[in-house]
Amino acid sequence: MAQTFFRLAYHGVFSTKNRAAVLTEHILPELVKVVGGIIRDRDGALLAMNGTANHIHLLAMFHPKRAVSDMFRDVKSVSTDWVHAKFPTHASFAWQSGYGVFSVSESAIQRVTNYIEGQTQHHQTISFEDELLALLERHGIKYDLKYVFD
Repeated sequence: MAQTFFRLAYHGVFSTKNRAAVLTEHILPELVKVVGGIIRDRDGALLAMNGTANHIHLLAMFHPKRAVSDMFRDVKSVSTDWVHAKFPTHASFAWQSGYGVFSVSESAIQRVTNYIEGQTQHHQTISFEDELLALLERHGIKYDLKYVFD
């Protein structure tokens, strides 16, 4: 093939350290812009992002020259530095060490976008912990509960 063709979409989810409720209505909208810039600077595109006070979901396209693990490492590291600089009262802010990431087919992008946009309503009936376990099970990921949350 003379060219390389790709369209790689990922649904990522991760929480604040110990699921601390620090992503306020002042932080989250700006955080979306920051994360979008981080991904864009690495040749990707943020399609959707939302969350609650203790976790975020994002839907993004990543360039294949970037490892998924590197993208999540950079998103978490750079956004942590931004929170510390922009919100000095959150000097202890941190993300959990891990993350969940799931590939998304083209036919499911709108459904996942709707799911991400509906996080506020969704979490009126389900906790982040239960949501994450359901995502892992839905995607056939085996896990040991004692290592899922930090």
